[in-house]
Amino acid sequence: MLQGKTMLVTGATSGIGAAIAKAAAEAGAKLLLCGRSEERGDAIRRACGPDAVFVASDLANPGAADRLVGAAVAAFGRLDVAVNNAGIIYRGTVETTTDEEWAHTMAVNVTGVFAMCRAAVRQMKRQGHGTIVNIGSDWSLVGGANAFAYCASKGAVAQMTRAMAIDHARDKIRVNCVCPGDIDTPMLASMFAADGMTHAEGLAALGAGIPMGRVGRPEEIAKATVFLASDASSYMTGAMLSVDGGITAA
Repeated sequence: MLQGKTMLVTGATSGIGAAIAKAAAEAGAKLLLCGRSEERGDAIRRACGPDAVFVASDLANPGAADRLVGAAVAAFGRLDVAVNNAGIIYRGTVETTTDEEWAHTMAVNVTGVFAMCRAAVRQMKRQGHGTIVNIGSDWSLVGGANAFAYCASKGAVAQMTRAMAIDHARDKIRVNCVCPGDIDTPMLASMFAADGMTHAEGLAALGAGIPMGRVGRPEEIAKATVFLASDASSYMTGAMLSVDGGITAA
């Protein structure tokens, strides 16, 4: 499905990002993977095979996006697909969110995505084509409790996706967004622990409120991402693809 395509995946060392990297490798992509942990990065690189390269990077740092796109082009000669998956979450309302939490959320979830998209679009315009897949959230589309900064940041990702899709359709650059619901990841597990629940208790409690009756798996988000990255979605741009067990429909 991605045979011969080159792909950059941010936040590739755990959870949804790792699942995307593995699914893309299985689909035939050549991968430039990034994350903050060298140890986890080396593990995912090995899991993805000989056509994968890992570069340690923190997208909150100035210039990180340009360096990553440059590394992808240096490794593979071009960049066909950029997947913006890296993200963070702090729990809190507008009243309890600190200045530092707000700034860090915006630096990674919004400014990091902006910088990666800008660097990717510049390269894709030079080569005459490209695809960007942003990983948003069901909270890109509806509000959520006690996650004020995260909701704001993921709403911004949705709007950046739509704006870029309009601006760059004639450049043969497609831009779409996957909007996951609750997915069984380390991030979710840490939230269960903070609430004093075991992993099994947390999954059961969340699943009870989802129309399909369960929390999603990272592999299910990966499949949707591979679809949007591939030519199977060739007439899609500016789309918000909900993969949430029906929660936003309800």
